[in-house]
Amino acid sequence: MTKRVALIDYGRGNLRSVQKALEQVGLNVAITRRPAEILDACAVVLPGVGAFKDCMDSLERLGLTEPLVRSIRDGKPYLGICLGLQILFEESEEFGRAPGLGLFPGKVRRFPSDAPSMSDLKVPHMGWNRVRLARSSELFDGIPPEAHFYFVHSFYADPSDGDLILAKTKYGVPFASVIQKERMVATQFHPEKSQRSGLRFLRNFGDLL
Repeated sequence: MTKRVALIDYGRGNLRSVQKALEQVGLNVAITRRPAEILDACAVVLPGVGAFKDCMDSLERLGLTEPLVRSIRDGKPYLGICLGLQILFEESEEFGRAPGLGLFPGKVRRFPSDAPSMSDLKVPHMGWNRVRLARSSELFDGIPPEAHFYFVHSFYADPSDGDLILAKTKYGVPFASVIQKERMVATQFHPEKSQRSGLRFLRNFGDLL
């Protein structure tokens, strides 16, 4: 039997739209909050909306932190979407200081609303924006250069290791919109909401399996 992609259900996030998009590109997806299913899956996907601390608290309460971290450290393909990117880092500025998984050095910062470059921009950053590659990657095969993807967020990751950044986007300030290390991939944008380019991105992720 074909092994499934584990789509983690921690009580938040638009799971059905992500599931539908993954299935549309040919992946076998199981929405789960069972640690054993996460460890047994061929890949792990963590979408997220809402508050950073709520996400971390829910993962811990449901016993999902350990299997999630273990899967990523073992090199299993991982796709983090929005908060699924942000929690990989050490901490977030949201509601004070909230610790993350700490898999990579860096912080999650709020868009600086008082910066001159943000004077005509609203927070959250919501809508379509251009994604510019910092280096080549098979994840963007078949996607036009500087394609637009759909974003909804008030915070962004600021990695200490620049080599982690696969692509950047500018919204008043430049920020990492895609990170990648081997088969660990995470996006600040929502591929499931990004139409043709988003589906192609998900198909390319599926090729990592």
